Amino acid sequence: MSSATKRKTSLTLDVETLDRARELGINVSAVAEAALVDAVSEMRRKKWRDENADAFARQSEWHERNGHPLADIMTTPGSASWKP
Repeated sequence: MSSATKRKTSLTLDVETLDRARELGINVSAVAEAALVDAVSEMRRKKWRDENADAFARQSEWHERNGHPLADIMTTPGSASWKP
C-alpha cells in the first residue's frame, strides 16, 4: 500500500468499545481508515450502478428482443453450449 498523506480528524466513539479496543491493542485509526476505504468503495459502486441502471435495462431489453449476440459460444449455465 502506498504512503498516503494523512489528515488528523476527530471521531466520536462509544467509550466501552474504544476502551476494549485499546485493551486489545487494536489500532483504532487503522480500523477506522480500512472501514472508510470499504465504505467509499461500496458507495462508489452503488452510485455507478444507479447512474447506469437505465443502460443496463436497455441492454437487457435488447437481449430479450434479439437474443445475446454471443449465445452460440457462451459457456455459462443456461446457454446452448453449457455442459455441466
